[in-house]
Amino acid sequence: TMPIYSAQPQDENKSCKARAPNLRTKFKNMRELTMAVRGMLLKKAQRYLHDVIAHKDIVPFRRYRYGIGRHAQLKKYKTPQGGWPEKSCRFLLDLLTNA
Repeated sequence: TMPIYSAQPQDENKSCKARAPNLRTKFKNMRELTMAVRGMLLKKAQRYLHDVIAHKDIVPFRRYRYGIGRHAQLKKYKTPQGGWPEKSCRFLLDLLTNA
């Protein structure tokens, strides 16, 4: 069964809800990745995830930044630290494909 969410989407025809418990990935990477994808349209989010896997784009790390390197690709996000969490991208891409 789906959990009860406190906020409902404005247009239910253009949004979806999905969850994937017990994934074998780092939750800090998944949190930063989902914050980067949040609010994007489906095709744009899938293109962004493919670009991150190919290292053409980067995920900005805003909260969990300890031990994360600094990269020049982050200039467009106005934050100094980020990375390319490929395993988390693959899990999230599968989740978006099935949602």
